Amino acid sequence: MQEQIDTAILEKVIKKTIHTVEKSKEQIFDIAESAREEANNLLQEIEQVKKEVSEIIEQADQLEKRWRNARVRLSEVSRHFSRFSEEDIRKAYETAQQIQVNLILTRERESNLRKKRDELELRLRNIEKTIERAENLMTQIGVVLDYLTGDISKITRVLETAQHRQQLGLQVIQAQEEERKRVARDIHDGPAQSMANVVLRSEIVERLLSQGNLDAVRQELKELKEMVRNSLADVRKIIFDLRPMALDDLGLVPTLKKFIQDYETRYRMETEFVVFGREKKLPTSMEVAVFRLIQECLNNAAKHAKARMVQVKLEYAKDMIHVIVKDDGVGFAAPEKGARPQFGIMGMRERTHLLEGEMEITSEINRGTKVYFTIPFKYEKEE
Repeated sequence: MQEQIDTAILEKVIKKTIHTVEKSKEQIFDIAESAREEANNLLQEIEQVKKEVSEIIEQADQLEKRWRNARVRLSEVSRHFSRFSEEDIRKAYETAQQIQVNLILTRERESNLRKKRDELELRLRNIEKTIERAENLMTQIGVVLDYLTGDISKITRVLETAQHRQQLGLQVIQAQEEERKRVARDIHDGPAQSMANVVLRSEIVERLLSQGNLDAVRQELKELKEMVRNSLADVRKIIFDLRPMALDDLGLVPTLKKFIQDYETRYRMETEFVVFGREKKLPTSMEVAVFRLIQECLNNAAKHAKARMVQVKLEYAKDMIHVIVKDDGVGFAAPEKGARPQFGIMGMRERTHLLEGEMEITSEINRGTKVYFTIPFKYEKEE
């Protein structure tokens, strides 16, 4: 009789516990839904602020050009003071002063908008953490309910997670194989062909030596020397493409400066590199990824955009890095729905997604292209 009473009490306790847990799960769900709604509102506000930041940057660039022209005008008036009337002189000074004031105000507004964007993104991350905690609690409560009710449906979810990890692993392996194919192709088309040519030319030198034709030997050796020098340059380029060693020694910003200087010389293109905020030491893998993204954008500008000028803006925020790469090239129209994506852009999007970042591309025919990256990070503190 006592055993039956204990069993009934235990069953009653379990039912009451299940009811309480289910009620708690509903309350947590309501909290999560409210947080999601607030997060959506913040996202819309952030998008609006980003748009305003982009517009104010355009205004600042235009004012910067006007300010440079006004300074040229002032310099001309100063050099040839006697040739201009008082009205011309006054107008030149007033125009320059007004443009300078507008430029200062525009830069200040840009700075304020960036701060506002950072604050909104911080609020969004805090809300996302609340949502994440709520989802974790709901998951834990679900496990408890499954245990109490004997529900074993979570096995399916575990299997789906395992399958997702397997797919991710396959993608990593595929990316590694593609990179190996690229390196193999570069070596085959470059240094390997040159080395084969060196062997052939060496045999020609041997024959010329046996014939005593020293002038021809000197010419062949001169060409061999140039060929080996070019092969060495190709090998160094392949090594740099695999991993820029300067990142380990100097960091991201100095490496980008050196790359952009070489880029400007190689393609005879005007470049501008601006850094906002204080440079922070990022994880090595992230610095490599950011460098590759900027490198891909610059290579596209040189090879496809037919650009004359490229601007690179890098901003270190509190726990976010922002990158803008803008060119004045031919641009391109937005791809039609269902069109096959370009591999270069698709690769940049995948790389940004792996960094848990965002990427936006805006382009118009004959009006250039602008690529915008936002990547979160946890920087390495300086000792």
